[in-house]
Amino acid sequence: MPVPSAARLHEFIVVTNEPVACDMWRLVIRAPKLAQTIKPGQFESFYVPGDPSQIVRIPLSFSAVDKREGTLETIYAVVGDGTRRLSHMKPGDTSNVLGPCGHGWRVENGASPILLVAGGVGVTPILGLARELGSQNIAFDVVLGARDKARCWGEAEFIAAGARNVVVTTDDGSYGIAGYASDGVKKLLADTSYRCLYVCGPEPMMASVAQISHEKELDCQVSLERMMTCGFGVCATCNVALAQGGYASACMDGPVFSAEEVLW
Repeated sequence: MPVPSAARLHEFIVVTNEPVACDMWRLVIRAPKLAQTIKPGQFESFYVPGDPSQIVRIPLSFSAVDKREGTLETIYAVVGDGTRRLSHMKPGDTSNVLGPCGHGWRVENGASPILLVAGGVGVTPILGLARELGSQNIAFDVVLGARDKARCWGEAEFIAAGARNVVVTTDDGSYGIAGYASDGVKKLLADTSYRCLYVCGPEPMMASVAQISHEKELDCQVSLERMMTCGFGVCATCNVALAQGGYASACMDGPVFSAEEVLW
């Protein structure tokens, strides 16, 4: 029998909501009970007011949590009507959020050093993990990939979280190394032995890093993005094809999976 979801509805109030890069925004909400229970790699599913015809929630990862203040930070991209309306929410506005949803990152005792790989808005759950690792004094390096300099955000935040090295790549070469995040991974793996990799970003990038990890016989976890319409395993719109055959649910079995589980 499937394990029931731990997700519950929580009222929230917007603390801040501001742009941080091209098409990228930083949202901080106050939802004290959710802040106490959510773990790195899990996600929240937001109801965004403003259009009653839009009944589907928006699933978003979180990049920081402050249990004492009862707040959560989310870095999100404005890519459609729902996130556009979300970007219009002002401090003091209220709504509700479903969470904590899914299963997050798994960090084994003694798993150090760790390589974190973030592409685009995949920076959000990776930064959430980085801050947790930093609080536990676990050594980690970061590869941060973006399309261009205008869309590159998070370098300073990873350094503040405790990253030993942050390698930045941009597709057009406008900042950091010209190339993809996978190129940054190859660069670091040439000089450093890592215990495991944690990856989130565009699926082709994750597939490429998963292949590198497989060849190097390294444990690799990936956070997958799917249309998680309900967020608690009912609608079956977020299926993930598995290498062994069959499907898993991104919202209940994931969104974090072992890279070896996924049929790329």
